[in-house]
Amino acid sequence: MNWLDLLLLFTAMGLVTYLPRCLPLLYLAHRKLPKGLIDWLSLVPAAILSALLAPVLFTDSATRSLELGKPELWAALPTLLFAWKTKNLGGTVIVGMFCYWLMGQLG
Repeated sequence: MNWLDLLLLFTAMGLVTYLPRCLPLLYLAHRKLPKGLIDWLSLVPAAILSALLAPVLFTDSATRSLELGKPELWAALPTLLFAWKTKNLGGTVIVGMFCYWLMGQLG
């Protein structure tokens, strides 16, 4: 590939990445969204976080079977409690790292 082909490739990749994010924002910027849609969209971050965390916390990666004794799960429980009570992101990260380190030391 020559230099021009690479430039065109990177430009096309940038457009394919940028346009699907930009166009809905431009289209919806000055429109009032229905209350039901706003309520539904507010649940998306929690659903994504749950989908990312559940396999790590509840399953064995080798067999994909349910395992409730994982150190990650036991470290996540006090971290969740701290996050729920304080709503402090920095403190939650520190508590989570400490709990995970502690579980590694104990087990």
